[in-house]
Amino acid sequence: MTRNRGVPNRIPKSSDRRLLRQGNSRRNVRSESEAAQPPLDSKASGHAIQMKLTHRGNRFETASDTARKWLTSDWKIPVTLSLAVTGGLTALSIGFLLKLPAVPNCPSIFWPLASGSLRLHCAQLAAGKRTANDLLEAIRLLNTLSPDHPLYDEATRMIGMWSKDILDLGEEAFNAGKLDEAISTAKKVPQQSIVRAEVEGRIKRWQGIWAKAEKIYRGAEDALRAENWRQASTNASRLLSIDNVFWQTTKYQELAEKISITRDDISKLAKAKDLLAQGGLKSLQEAVKLASEVQDKSYVYQAAQEVLAKTGHKLFELAEATIKQRDLNGALDIVKQIPAAAKLQKETEDFEKLAIAQSRTWSGNEADFDSAIATAQGIAAGRPLHAQAQLLIERWQLEKGDLAQLNRARELAQSGRPEDLQAAIANAAQIPSSNPRSAEAQKLVNQLTTDVQTKQDRPILERAEQLAGAGDLASLESAIAQIDRIGSGRALFAEAQDRRQQWRRQIRQIEEQERALAAPPPSQAPIASAAGVNGLSQDPQSIQSQEIQADQQTLETARKAANGGTIDDYANAIRLADSVPSTSSIRGQAQEFMNQLSQQMYVAARSQADFDMLGAIASAEKVPPGTDSYAQAQQLVRSLKRSLGQ
Repeated sequence: MTRNRGVPNRIPKSSDRRLLRQGNSRRNVRSESEAAQPPLDSKASGHAIQMKLTHRGNRFETASDTARKWLTSDWKIPVTLSLAVTGGLTALSIGFLLKLPAVPNCPSIFWPLASGSLRLHCAQLAAGKRTANDLLEAIRLLNTLSPDHPLYDEATRMIGMWSKDILDLGEEAFNAGKLDEAISTAKKVPQQSIVRAEVEGRIKRWQGIWAKAEKIYRGAEDALRAENWRQASTNASRLLSIDNVFWQTTKYQELAEKISITRDDISKLAKAKDLLAQGGLKSLQEAVKLASEVQDKSYVYQAAQEVLAKTGHKLFELAEATIKQRDLNGALDIVKQIPAAAKLQKETEDFEKLAIAQSRTWSGNEADFDSAIATAQGIAAGRPLHAQAQLLIERWQLEKGDLAQLNRARELAQSGRPEDLQAAIANAAQIPSSNPRSAEAQKLVNQLTTDVQTKQDRPILERAEQLAGAGDLASLESAIAQIDRIGSGRALFAEAQDRRQQWRRQIRQIEEQERALAAPPPSQAPIASAAGVNGLSQDPQSIQSQEIQADQQTLETARKAANGGTIDDYANAIRLADSVPSTSSIRGQAQEFMNQLSQQMYVAARSQADFDMLGAIASAEKVPPGTDSYAQAQQLVRSLKRSLGQ
C-alpha cells in the first residue's frame, strides 16, 4: 500500500511514546508561555525558529541539526565560507594598518597648551610652503621650546636650516632683479639665528653688484646719447660678467635692443646733417623727413630735435630769399614745411602776412602799397617780425613816393623833346640812392641820358663820317677832330672811338703808301740811306712805337670811360679796351682791365637782383663775352629767369 508521509510507518514503542508525551507537554507549556508573553523581535524569532522541531522520517530534529547536516553534505561550501571569512579579515586588517592618523588643524590649535611634537609638526608644515613669512612662522613656533626640552636640538637644527632658506629666498629675489625685496627678505632672518652673521655681508655684496651694473648701464646710455653706439656695445658686453642673472639676461637684452634701435637713429641723423650742410629745398626736405623718424624714446631724440630746429631755420631763410625773388607761392610752400621742432610758429604766421603784403607792392600801384602798409601795421609789438614789419612799412612809404616821382618823370619823357627829357632826368635824379626805387630811378636816368646824348651826338658822328668819306689825309684828320667833340662817358663815345681808330688806321696806311712812293730808286740807295740817317724817313721801330702809343691812348680812353661807374659805362669801357689788337704789347693790360670791369658788372647785377630781378637780368646780359665774369653772369641770368618763370 502506498505510504502516507504524514503517518508514521510504525507504532511507536513505549519509550518513544514517553518521549513524545514529554515533547507534547513541553510544546504545550511553551505555547502557553508564548501566549502569555509579548511578541519577540527578529533575533528572538530566529532563535525560536532554530529551536523548532522538525518532523523527518521516524524522528524529530532541531534546525541546528539540519544546518549541520547541510554544511557537511558538500565540501565546497565550508571551503568557500572559510575563504570569505579569511579575505574579509585580511582586508579589514590592511585597512587598519593603512589608515593615517588624523592630521591636526594647526591654525586652530591653542599653542600655549600644544606639545613640542605638535609644534614641530606644524612648523614643518609651514616651512614646506617655502615663503619668507611661513618660514618665520615655523621658526616662531619652535623658538618657544626650552633648552631642556627633548626636541630642543632638533628644533635648533631646523631653525638654522629655515633661516638659511630665508637668505636663499633673498638671493633668488636678487637674481630676479628685485633688490629691495631681496634686502627686505634677508633682514627677516632672526637675530638669534647662526645665519644672521651672513646677512650684512650678503646685502653689501648685492648692493655692490647692483651699483656696478647700474654704472655700466648708465655708461652705455651716455654713449648712446653721444651717438657712440660702439662704446655702448662695449659697455653692454660687460654686463655679461656681472654676478646676477637679471643683469646678465633681462637687462643685457634690453640694452642690446636699445643699441640696435639707436644705431639706426644715429645713421639717420648723420644723413640728415649732411643734407642740412648741402642746403637747397630738396635736401632740407629730406633732412626733415629723416630726423622726424627718430622717436621720442630714442637716446638721440634731443639731437634729432636740434637737427630739426636748424633745418627749420634754414627753410625760413630760404623762404625769405624766395620772396625777395618775387616768388610768393614758392615762399609760402617752403614755410609750411618748417617742422614744429624749430619753434617758429609765430614767425611763420608773421612771414605769411608780410609775404602776401609784399607781393602786392610788385604791381607798382599806389593803392596796393597802401594795402601792404595796412597789413604790415597789423603785426603788433611783441610779435617776432614786428621790427621787420616796421622796416617794410618805412620802405614802402618811401617807395610809394619814389614811384610817384618816377611816374612823373616817365610822363615828361614821353614827348621826346630835349627840354622834357632834361626835366625828366632831373626829376628822376632827385630820388636818393638809399631809397628802394633808387636803382629803378638810376636806370631811367641812364636811359633818358642815353637818349638825350644820342640825339645830341648823332649829328656830330654823322658829320664826321661825311668828312671821312673823302678818304684823303685832310678829310680823315678833320673827321677825327670832329668826332673828338664826343667826350668820354657820352652815349656814342664808344662808337665814336671805334670810328676814330678806324680812321687813324686809314691815315697810317696812306702815310705808308706815300712814303713808299717817295722812296728813291735802287741806284740812289746810298743817298736814301744817308737821308734816312739824317731823319728824313722812319724805320720799323719808329712805326711800332707809334702803334704802341696809339694803343696806350686807346686804353687810357677806356679807363676814363669807366669813371662813370654805371653798368653801361663799364660795358663801353670794355669795348674800347677790346679794340687794342691782340698783337699789341699792352694787350695783356687791356685784358686785365676788361676782366676787372666785368667782375664789377657781375657784382652790381647780383646786388640788383635783391630788388629788381628784371633789371638785374638786363645788367648781367651786358657783361661781354671773352671776360672772366661772362660765365657767372650768364648763370645768374638763367637763375633769375627761372625764378620769374621765364
